[in-house]
Amino acid sequence: MRKYISPVFVAMLVASFVLWYIAKLNYTYTTDKTVQVNVDGEEFEVVCVIEGLGTNLFSRMVYMRNSLRIPLSELDYAPSPDEEGYIVIDPQSLQNAISVHYSDVKVVAVRNIPPIKLPVEE
Repeated sequence: MRKYISPVFVAMLVASFVLWYIAKLNYTYTTDKTVQVNVDGEEFEVVCVIEGLGTNLFSRMVYMRNSLRIPLSELDYAPSPDEEGYIVIDPQSLQNAISVHYSDVKVVAVRNIPPIKLPVEE
């Protein structure tokens, strides 16, 4: 089998794959990314639909692992109609707050925002 596969062919195949992959990273893509958010001590996960160049998305997938700290004062919210003592965060205000932290990609939408406990002011 070894005499049928040329080492030059394998090297050229690998080189062409690497060049194709680099070229594909310059395209614009849209994907879902789970982001950990901390709002005044209450941590939860939301699904963000993000859009950007492949290179930016690739690097963002690595750096979006940290929890974002967003103060409640930067968000619009309303009391939860289902649970007393909980609030529902406005998706648009959360999307804007997340977008500020990730300026190299566009946050298109935010989904699955759970109701959180209303922080007690001391």
